[in-house]
Amino acid sequence: MTDEQLNRKLTAILSADAKGYSRLMGEDEVATIQTLKYSHEIMTREIQRYKGRVIDSPGDNLLAEFASIVDAVNCALNIQEQLKRSAADTPEDQKMPFRIGINLGDVIVDGGRIYGDGVNIAARLEGLAEAGGICISGSAYDQIQNKLAFGGEFIGEQQVKNIAGPIKVYKIWSDPKADGRIEAQRKTTGARRFRSIVAALVLILAGAVVFYAWQGYQKQRPAEDEPPLRQQLATPFSDRPSIAVLPFNNLSDDTEQEYFSDGITNDIITDLSKFRELTVTASNTVFKYKGKAIDIREVGRELSVDYVLEGSVQKAADRVRINAQLIDASNGNHVWADRFDRITADIFKLQDEIIENIVRKLALKIDQTERKRVFAKQTDNLEAHDYFLKAYHHFYQRGRDPTEKAKGYFKKAIELDPDYSDAYAGLADVRMREALFGYTEFPDLAFQQAEELAKKAIVLDESNALARANLGYIYMRKGQYDLAISELKYSIELNPNDYRTYRRLAPVLLYSGKLEEALHWYNMSMKYDRNHASSGTFMNMGIANFLKGKNDEALNWLNRSVAKWPTFLGNHIVLAAVHGHIGNLEEANKEARKVLSIAPFFEVDFYGEAFYNPEHRKKMVDGLRKAGLE
Repeated sequence: MTDEQLNRKLTAILSADAKGYSRLMGEDEVATIQTLKYSHEIMTREIQRYKGRVIDSPGDNLLAEFASIVDAVNCALNIQEQLKRSAADTPEDQKMPFRIGINLGDVIVDGGRIYGDGVNIAARLEGLAEAGGICISGSAYDQIQNKLAFGGEFIGEQQVKNIAGPIKVYKIWSDPKADGRIEAQRKTTGARRFRSIVAALVLILAGAVVFYAWQGYQKQRPAEDEPPLRQQLATPFSDRPSIAVLPFNNLSDDTEQEYFSDGITNDIITDLSKFRELTVTASNTVFKYKGKAIDIREVGRELSVDYVLEGSVQKAADRVRINAQLIDASNGNHVWADRFDRITADIFKLQDEIIENIVRKLALKIDQTERKRVFAKQTDNLEAHDYFLKAYHHFYQRGRDPTEKAKGYFKKAIELDPDYSDAYAGLADVRMREALFGYTEFPDLAFQQAEELAKKAIVLDESNALARANLGYIYMRKGQYDLAISELKYSIELNPNDYRTYRRLAPVLLYSGKLEEALHWYNMSMKYDRNHASSGTFMNMGIANFLKGKNDEALNWLNRSVAKWPTFLGNHIVLAAVHGHIGNLEEANKEARKVLSIAPFFEVDFYGEAFYNPEHRKKMVDGLRKAGLE
């Protein structure tokens, strides 16, 4: 074929590949392939949305073309935003960031494929991009300047392999406030910059909390000789009586009724948790005893509680029988016991009787307002309530399929009772999980719907603690910290025993500079549920103590965290800062090398800007620089 017979055209070429693909394949082929497939699906969807065409996607590469360079760059910016959001809760060492190169150039067309220097330049630009970044050629930049909102930096003329002359290269990134003109890279300061950085950090940490709490993902168990976490906390226990509600046994012949006995247990925990004068152990902690032969006194010692409630449920036809015993955990003696045999329609009254007996026996002081709030029932529709119990039964099983089933049951509960506030809050829980764990292709839409559902739940019941906690978390994601703190604190006021809300509130306070408050809520969260303390919790306890000048305490938390989660990047960053600050330069340098081995493009200044208090920021940055990081 002669040159005259070749079909040529000017086109915009996008080339992308995954950073660290080979390493990830060596560690876990199945998980890496799944991540790669999901990433390709995101990219393909965005390319089609911007009127592009995927030409080829071998292995971890992808090549696409666009008729418009403006569409190509818009697409690339959106791809990186989507990929970043989808991986927000993934541990740093398991992330698969993509590099993207874009060129506007002449290509040879052969059937559905394209060839030539135009393609090769795009591939070389991709190689110059940082992980999660975008590089474009001078020819591309000339056509898009002043047409798009993006931030950019000219990184010079670069000589690249197999291309005759040097090419102008620009690094670009999303910035709705920019006008598309290249300047020295902007050093954005002030509240907007702070909010965006803290949002990223808090999302990772909050996601880690959810991940470890819901997925039970722990690569290493705590050392068996480590003292119980409760004994290590700075905050002393209150004088309030404390109780653990063990999972009620299902005595029904039908194992499918397991959801009902679990639901009764969770309902009682939820109602008791609303009393300010009572400390209630989290359901996550007590359900580890489900189906096990136990010694009540040993449970009391393990959970540091005064009382234990245990029981059984038997449901048959239209009747339900519940046995319940309140036991003094110090000696195993019964404080109260009773048997209830009622029609199923009386289940709400039955649960209230159990709560009332516990309140009387523990001599709790409650006023009428608190009593009304605790005993208020969300629905009188038994079928709707049954679907609600089934929904949470599946929700707590974790994973994509159980979450999907939970969503269906919550929707059925709402169909049967459109004023069922808890069902709306539960459905918001589902949509948030789908967004956090990649169970949906449209995480932004999922969070938008979660916000709408939470607000609907609050309209129906302004004292719905879960709905307010969900709304607070969503505000945090949006960088609206005053609103987030307000909603989260109100949620805690409504449900003083919800450790998950404590862990959502604590990191926002920490990075806002409110160290004492942050430590208080972290301590409280571990007091109520020590089994699911996450890597983020340990790291932030280290940060807070370091910033308060308690270096030994900071190192204690951080070293224990490294023992449990050795590849968690945050541990090594903060250890490098602490050792640098106190002059342990050998240890500081060792930690700095670990940081760069996990995150080669780590930047001290960017990390430091997460801290709103200038003194906190300076202390962290100075320590990192002494460790040898830039």
